[in-house]
Amino acid sequence: MGHNQVSTVRGVVRALDGREAIVEVEQGGCGRCHEKGGCGGQHLTQMFCSGPKTYRVDNPGGAVVGEKVDVAIVAGALRRTANLAYGLPLVGVIAGAALGMQVAGNPGAMAGSGAGLLIAWLLVRWKVNPGTGNSDARPYIVSRSHS
Repeated sequence: MGHNQVSTVRGVVRALDGREAIVEVEQGGCGRCHEKGGCGGQHLTQMFCSGPKTYRVDNPGGAVVGEKVDVAIVAGALRRTANLAYGLPLVGVIAGAALGMQVAGNPGAMAGSGAGLLIAWLLVRWKVNPGTGNSDARPYIVSRSHS
């Protein structure tokens, strides 16, 4: 993780899925919602800052359903993921439409925007897939408590 700051948030394991856990966090979001670099720094991600939410997180310690856990997240990771999820498709649509317009006019722009959106969606899915080596941005359980 290099020199990135890590924040933790308290939650309860609600379900298990292989090596991952579904955790309901008590305060929602990254725990840094109103700090500089936290998820509240971007208007697109402020929805993560209210009420309890459930998240899929790595479960290296084998926490079980019902356990209280602390979940760590690299500062700004939620914001970067949201920017990727919203920004890349927007760029894909615009670039695809521009390219399609050059090739085949208005019908090309429509087809190009659809193709650009599809390519962007595939890139986002690949980038956030746990098997792609992007684990430094994924939240993970750092401690467990049976109480």
